[in-house]
Amino acid sequence: MPAAPEDVVDDRVDGRDESPTQRADRNWNEALQELRVLQTGTQILTGFLLALAFQPSFADLSGPQRGFYLLLVVLSALSAIIALAPVALHRVLFAQGLKATVVRFGHGALLTALTIVALLLSGVVAFVFDVVLGTAWAAVAAAGLVLLVIVLWVVVPAVIRLRHRAAVDPPPDGRTP
Repeated sequence: MPAAPEDVVDDRVDGRDESPTQRADRNWNEALQELRVLQTGTQILTGFLLALAFQPSFADLSGPQRGFYLLLVVLSALSAIIALAPVALHRVLFAQGLKATVVRFGHGALLTALTIVALLLSGVVAFVFDVVLGTAWAAVAAAGLVLLVIVLWVVVPAVIRLRHRAAVDPPPDGRTP
């Protein structure tokens, strides 16, 4: 008789004693927490964007500003759709024994949604700067935010990952990095 998935021995040496099924459950719960944070911020931005169209001064926007506004609305909707895709997949595949597949899909979807949210955040700030101070300041603000996102969301995690790997896997000559 084959072993039940929860009886499978842990295949990773990471300080946790969990089966692949337990790991998938834990990773899914962590992804859901991240999704909640992402969705809250996106919902606030979406509400802000949708309210703008009904303000009297919206009529004063130039054609390019209106086009940029609509792009931001589409990015907002796109981020919500992509961030919710793992939840929809989980619901459709519920009780099919595919939690690890759902977690892998969710990981990719959340990374994609984060990328879109980074563009959305930078874009909303650029839009406000454009309306208030002009296009040049909008470009400066957007560039600064994109740079900050790259540093905090890409560079810092990469450095931490490299340092962790170096600590876990010392060089073959035995010297510590």
